[in-house]
Amino acid sequence: MTAHAETVPSVARLTLLHARFGLIETFRVPIAVIGTLVFPALALLFFVVPQRAVADNPEFATQAVISLSVFAVMSNALFSFGLTISENREKPWDPYLRTLPAPGIARVFAQILSTGLLGLVAIIPLIVVGGIFTAAEAPVLRVLAGLVALAVSALPFMLIGTTIGYALPFKAAIAVIQIVMFGLAFVGGLFLPPILFADWLDTISKFTPSRQARELVIWAVQGGPLEWWVWVGVLAWTTLSLAAALLLFRRDEGRRYR
Repeated sequence: MTAHAETVPSVARLTLLHARFGLIETFRVPIAVIGTLVFPALALLFFVVPQRAVADNPEFATQAVISLSVFAVMSNALFSFGLTISENREKPWDPYLRTLPAPGIARVFAQILSTGLLGLVAIIPLIVVGGIFTAAEAPVLRVLAGLVALAVSALPFMLIGTTIGYALPFKAAIAVIQIVMFGLAFVGGLFLPPILFADWLDTISKFTPSRQARELVIWAVQGGPLEWWVWVGVLAWTTLSLAAALLLFRRDEGRRYR
């Protein structure tokens, strides 16, 4: 019994194994990785850098880099979870994986780990472009705090992507994720600063997870007061999207395995 237990891989080892092969599978479609890495940096280069009133202002430039960093993490989380789950549901390989003795939590952790690594890599070109072509600045400790805030604020997007993945087939999930992603980006102030919003749009924006993520990361990097609706919103979206994801997961499991 002891010898057998010693041969059973740990959850940590299984997580790393699943994450490794998940990344390999992702990199087999280079255009998906290139889009994740290049689009946010190109948006900063084409839409922020030419506006010298913004690019030469340290506060505005830093907030622009933060906004597009949130967009990079959000788009990566939505696509990674939403499309991966919806695609796997249509393949016979996924039900087979569920029959293996490996715990399901290892696959969940692996998905979070691989998504987090891609999200972190997607931020690097943004930081490089922002550091070279704009006046964006932040102390090292503040940058680290911003990365932690990004990780926390990414949870609702991962869970929203999970909800879409279990609710819709693959072809429908692609369209819905694109609509959700760009809708949240525009309303959440990731492409256009909320200071330019009309009052009614600014009020609506405060209820979106993208706006809440933006404000949370800005607070972590630049300091200042943290409005109550930011952290309450992050907690609310995380709780609601988690409940929806669990409900749809159980519904999917009941349909396919009963």
